[in-house]
Amino acid sequence: MTFFLNNWFLFAAALVSGGLLAWPLLSRGASAGGVTPAEAVNLINRERGVLIDVSEPAEFGAGHAGGAKNVPFGTLETATDLPKNKAVPLLLMCPTGSRANRGAAILRKRGYEKASAVAGGVAAWREANLPIERST
Repeated sequence: MTFFLNNWFLFAAALVSGGLLAWPLLSRGASAGGVTPAEAVNLINRERGVLIDVSEPAEFGAGHAGGAKNVPFGTLETATDLPKNKAVPLLLMCPTGSRANRGAAILRKRGYEKASAVAGGVAAWREANLPIERST
């Protein structure tokens, strides 16, 4: 017991550092880390989710998730070709997932409460052996 009392600051530091390491895992949700490709497929099948690829047209043509609609990231704030029903899940993708996270935040501000990024983007989609299409 005296060891603990004499070194309480070491125990406190260990608890704080452990909490800081665990915080990203505990606080990560659909809005921050996105949904997995498998979760995205479930949302598409069960809730009529819509795949939106926020890549530039050249990137989109090189390879995109099957059935995805291309709405470049730079046009998200003013895009008119998004679903009218703002309650439908929008699943945003890009090659790696980084633009998709920012795009989901933009669409949530526009009122699409179920907008989320597919974690890992097209790369994760491909890794999960889900269909990839190429445009000419």
